[in-house]
Amino acid sequence: MLQGDQVTLRPVTVDDTEALTVLFVDPEVAEWWPGDNVSRLQGVLGDDDDEGVGLVIDLDDRLIGFIQYFEEDDPNYRYASIDIVLHPDWTNRGLGTDAVRTLARHLFDEVGHHRITIDPAVINVRAIASYRKVGFRDVGVMRRYELANDGTWRDSLLMDLLRGELVTPDPAGAG
Repeated sequence: MLQGDQVTLRPVTVDDTEALTVLFVDPEVAEWWPGDNVSRLQGVLGDDDDEGVGLVIDLDDRLIGFIQYFEEDDPNYRYASIDIVLHPDWTNRGLGTDAVRTLARHLFDEVGHHRITIDPAVINVRAIASYRKVGFRDVGVMRRYELANDGTWRDSLLMDLLRGELVTPDPAGAG
């Protein structure tokens, strides 16, 4: 388990299947996580390396989201990438920022990565603002990167964070 300032990240278990399935079918979530998320969830539960490492985001022992990471293990390119989703009822409270910061700290300090990437849709301004609070920087726009649920291709913003650039929260609680 990884403890953030507000949230706890813990491994996904079979007991989380129902709550995560409900989370991923929420229209506000599905907008940013296109495709067959039930199959992805089954891959995470089944230790499918292609689906990365999945963690539940808990707040006071209540599942409020999901975060995952993938690793490039080639020593010449070693880095990790992150994806995150919060239930819409829990957004705009700094909880996603805390979850991303907590996972990034773990990937740098415990796993030994030197770089982390994240790739939100360019129109997902709330997510981009959150990642910038953690220290992620814009690298560039990946044109027609992701197939949206409506069948159109949309652009994503490639962002990265290097070891040493992680922004720690303001002691006054502002971020």
